[in-house]
Amino acid sequence: MKNVIGHWSLVICLVVGFFSSSTASNQIPAKPQERTIAIINATIHPVSSPAIEKGTIVFDKGKITAVGSSVPVPQGAEVIDAAGKHVYPGLMSPDTYIGLTEIGAVRASRDRAETGRINPNVRAEVAFNPESELIPVARANGITTIVTAPGGGLLSGTSAVMMMDGWTWEDMRLKAPAALVVQWPNMNIQRGWWVTKSEEEQKKERDAQLKEIADAFRDARAYMKAKKAEEQKGIPYHNIDKRWEAMIPVLEGKIPVVVDATEMQQIQAAVAWSQQENVKLIIKGGHDAWRVADLLKKNNIPVLAGGIHRLPGRRFERYDEPFVLPKKLYDAGIQFAIVSEEEAAHERNLPYNAAQAAAYGLPKDEALKAITLHPAQIFGVADKIGSLEVGKDATLIVTTGDPLEIICNVEMEFIQGRRIDLSSKHTMLYEKYKEKYRRMSKP
Repeated sequence: MKNVIGHWSLVICLVVGFFSSSTASNQIPAKPQERTIAIINATIHPVSSPAIEKGTIVFDKGKITAVGSSVPVPQGAEVIDAAGKHVYPGLMSPDTYIGLTEIGAVRASRDRAETGRINPNVRAEVAFNPESELIPVARANGITTIVTAPGGGLLSGTSAVMMMDGWTWEDMRLKAPAALVVQWPNMNIQRGWWVTKSEEEQKKERDAQLKEIADAFRDARAYMKAKKAEEQKGIPYHNIDKRWEAMIPVLEGKIPVVVDATEMQQIQAAVAWSQQENVKLIIKGGHDAWRVADLLKKNNIPVLAGGIHRLPGRRFERYDEPFVLPKKLYDAGIQFAIVSEEEAAHERNLPYNAAQAAAYGLPKDEALKAITLHPAQIFGVADKIGSLEVGKDATLIVTTGDPLEIICNVEMEFIQGRRIDLSSKHTMLYEKYKEKYRRMSKP
């Protein structure tokens, strides 16, 4: 029996060891900025203002200290001559689960969803895996900041704004919590041969889920009221409930609620609920957001539009329905950011989702803002990132051209002034097989 146990222990250790080594990235996190850096002769795209030809950007101790066309280079600064190159703010993905999953087919590497349906106390930043191989792959294409979000249940937990470099999740955290994530129930009744539940069963399930959400907010509000009353009396509040503690910033209006709602009825119901609960609302998905644009505009509700590279939601809709969604939101005056594909492994394609929207009518400068400045504004970090302005973090990329173009390469990247290693599993495999065919071509 001891031999059998020892055998299986060895097998488990080997499997865990192989999995850990195969999913840990090889890139070493960058050191803090040690000296002033000046990038000169570049075309600088602040995003919040017009481009600067043959401009200079200077940063020190992780912060931008000067941007302009006639900026003096500080004595002793490291000078990077970027003639013919372009400088942009680092790209920001407003909704992903990088760091919470690795391989979709391997359950042990998926840590996005907690068991149960009411989990507002789940914190995405704590579960974040700094060693994920998906981080350097997305980072190599200019994505410097992400909002990583939990899923599952009804109240999934809180998302976090994370920088794409660091030893630990504490190093990488820019803002947490960023928002409470709510999965809104399907409001429509499904009909068809594939539907396994009756109309009555679907209605009961929908109503039960809506009641669960309402009850959770009612209980959290009662908890907050009781806690504040005890604090005012100077009595320590001992009965701590971490679920309701996590919801206090939402109820106080300090962080918003991101509701995953794609269809018109879902969006309308979520807006009505947010008004009733007096909470800040962000709509994620929002495929039908343009159908209720007046409602969203009236209540100043932003939309995380995505993904753009998807099929239309209904058989009768035009093929380009997903591509023109950002243009329709822009025309309606609704603030929005663009979300990439559902798969975290494809997050590197974020700029090409914005490019698709630009190809279908969205002004190109707005497409760029939708993956830089707008998500930063929506999640309350625009004082740090999203544009190239004095006082903001030196989180930027140096490129060969327009990052929305697939032929553009990111040649340098800085996160809070730290120069980032742009190698990834993709670049390593490229070099490996380039060498293979180089050797094969020799006589």
